[in-house]
Amino acid sequence: MLKKSFWLAAIAVMAIGILAACGGGKDKEESSKKAEETVTVEAKNFEFDKKEYKIPANKDVALKLENVDGNHALMIEGEDVNIQGGSSDVVNLKPGEYTIRCSVPCGNGHADMVSKLVVE
Repeated sequence: MLKKSFWLAAIAVMAIGILAACGGGKDKEESSKKAEETVTVEAKNFEFDKKEYKIPANKDVALKLENVDGNHALMIEGEDVNIQGGSSDVVNLKPGEYTIRCSVPCGNGHADMVSKLVVE
């Protein structure tokens, strides 16, 4: 009887986790539709497709990360942005220059996987 209760509890916890994860994705999808512009960043081992990206300041911009080769994620230093490959997030940044880095250890060249984001 104790084993059965344990397994039922474990299944219930897993179901709640799955439902919570599914709900979070919809909010990001809806916010991406509200963005005024979409900028796609392509990542491959061990570089982004551009050394510099430009986006407008103080506007909602969807940043989309596509993994061309390998498993990568995109983070913006100093901001609460961490986009997994194959997904996007809406950012609204003040003017300035930001550093973009891969946030997934992807091999020997990982530390060199850096680009610049110019917000003007």
